[in-house]
Amino acid sequence: MADYLSRIVDDELVEKLSYAGAVVIRGPKWCGKTATALQRAQSVVFLQDPDERANNMAIADAKPSLLLQGQKPRLIDEWQEAPQLWDAVRFAVDRSNEPGQFMLTGSATPTARPHHTGTGRFSFLDMRTMSLFESGDSTGEVSLKHLFDSAKCAPKSNIPVEGCSKQDIESLSYLTCRGGWPRAVTISNERAALAMSRDYLSAIAEEDISRVDGVRRNPQYARLIMQAYARCSATQADMSTIRSNLKMRGNDLSRETITSYIEALRNLYVIEDLPAWSPSLHAKSRITTTPARFFTDPSIAAAALGASPQLLLRDLSTYGLLFENLCVHDLRVYVEPLNGKILHYRDNTGLEADCVIALDDGRYALLEIKMSYRLINEAAENLKKLTGKIDASIMGEPSFCAVLTPGGYAYQRDDGILVIPITCLRP
Repeated sequence: MADYLSRIVDDELVEKLSYAGAVVIRGPKWCGKTATALQRAQSVVFLQDPDERANNMAIADAKPSLLLQGQKPRLIDEWQEAPQLWDAVRFAVDRSNEPGQFMLTGSATPTARPHHTGTGRFSFLDMRTMSLFESGDSTGEVSLKHLFDSAKCAPKSNIPVEGCSKQDIESLSYLTCRGGWPRAVTISNERAALAMSRDYLSAIAEEDISRVDGVRRNPQYARLIMQAYARCSATQADMSTIRSNLKMRGNDLSRETITSYIEALRNLYVIEDLPAWSPSLHAKSRITTTPARFFTDPSIAAAALGASPQLLLRDLSTYGLLFENLCVHDLRVYVEPLNGKILHYRDNTGLEADCVIALDDGRYALLEIKMSYRLINEAAENLKKLTGKIDASIMGEPSFCAVLTPGGYAYQRDDGILVIPITCLRP
C-alpha cells in the first residue's frame, strides 16, 4: 500500500511472525490494525465484508478450515465475528508446526471462549492509535531506549539529552482533540480531522456497545457514561465516584448498569486504565492500588466532553487531564518494543508519579507530566522525594527521572532530573 504510514509495531510484527504460528493483533477500531497486517499478508479473508459475510459465517460453522486456506501469512480480519476460528487456527498451527502462518485482527474481545487457550501457538500484539512520533508531530530527538541504555553506561547526573520542539499548548490542544487515528492524521482538512473522533464516539454508542456481547444497550447511557469517565481522566476515581458524577447531573444509573457499560467499553478497547505500581519502600506507606482512568486515545475523552481545541484552551484544568492521557498513550506505544509497561504510583501521603516505566529486566524510570512550565520545579522535587523513599537495595535506582512537557527544549537539570517535551520523544 503506497500511502501506508510506518508504525512502530511493524518490526515487532515481523519478529513475532518469525517464531509464532499465529499473531493476534488487538486494539481499538480504526487504529490501523488491518492496514499494518496487510503489509505482511499474502492472502486475506475479511469477515465483515457485506458481500461475503453470510457465506463466511456459514463456512465458519460448517467447516472453518476452508477459511484458513490461502498463501501464508493469511490474515483473518475481525476474527471475533467467528470465534470458532480460534480453535481452527490453533489446530492448523499444530499440524504444520511452521511459524508465521496466520494473523488475526480484532477490535473487540469475543464473548465466546475458545476450547483451547492457544498457549505456545499464538503471540499477541497490542496496537494503538498513532503516537506523535508516528504522525510526524514529534521530532523524535529523544529516544526512550537511549535514555535507559545511557543510564547503564553513565551516572544518572550525566544522561545526554537534547532536543527542541516548536509545539506549544495551542498546537497540542488540536493534536489532543484530533487524536492518533490514521485517517485523521493524513487528512489535510483540520475540521474533518477533528470530526473523526466524534464519529468514532457515535459508532461506539449507537452500534458497537450493543454488538460487542449481544446485550442491547442505550446509546444515550453509553454517551453519558463515557462523558463521566472522561471527567475522571487521569484520576483514580472508583465506580462510586463515577456514579456520583452521573447522579449530580440528573442521571441516577445503578452501579450494575455502569459496570456493564464500562466493561463493554473495555472489551471494545475504548478505555485502558493504568495499573498501580507497588515498589519496595524504606518507609511504611499504604500504596493505593486503584487504577488511573484513561481512554485509549485522548480524542475520545475530548469528544465525550464535547471539547474543541479552543474550549480546552479556556479550561486548562480539563486540558491538563487530557494532556496526561495523550502522554500516557504515547508512552504505551513507545515502551512496547522495549518490553515494558506503563504504571502509576500514589501512596497515602500524597506522594505520586504520574507514570512509571517498568521494563521486564527490572529497570524503571519515574515521570511526572506537567502542562505548565511553572510546575517543573515542583514536579522535580516530588520525583526526588519518591526516589529517596524507594528501597534501592531491592528495586535498584531508577534509570532516570523526567518531567514531560508539551514543547520547548529537552535538557537535564542540575539536579539530574530530565525535562522532555512529549513532542521530542520516540521509542
